[in-house]
Amino acid sequence: MAPAVTETAADLLMLLIVWHSRTGAAEQMAAAALRGAAGEGAALSIAAAAAAPADVLAAQGYLFVCPENLGTMSGAMKEFFDRCYYPLLGQIEGRAFATAISAGSDGSGAERQIERIATGWRLRRIAPGLIVNLGAQTPEEILAAKTVPAPALQNCHDLGQSFGAGLAMGAF
Repeated sequence: MAPAVTETAADLLMLLIVWHSRTGAAEQMAAAALRGAAGEGAALSIAAAAAAPADVLAAQGYLFVCPENLGTMSGAMKEFFDRCYYPLLGQIEGRAFATAISAGSDGSGAERQIERIATGWRLRRIAPGLIVNLGAQTPEEILAAKTVPAPALQNCHDLGQSFGAGLAMGAF
């Protein structure tokens, strides 16, 4: 079993955005959320492959951003949760979280999977899940680099902004 990770209140980052993207959509969404949160206090965006338990422990709130692949969260995002779940169990209870999912048609499978993990960590959801449906249905569309429409990026920006403001005010 991994050793416990510890932190002090003075070391806490406001918002940690953990993301994975294969075709660019989720990365664009995470970047938009970070831009929104940047004016509200300390925020950090980190790729799921690089995120460690210490990064999670050092934040007051979390935005998890990933694509839905084959009806579930992407493998790299799942691997992040696999690495971090037990080292943090019992240490981040009550902290705020939200999700943003890029999807070809649905997104609810990835949303439910992250929700179950957040429930195990006893996190508090502070916003409804944001699912950006890009309508990719053919193998070519699914594998192609994505451009997220401006209104969807604005929604991600607004989520980051409200999340950051809520953390800065102590509302979450």
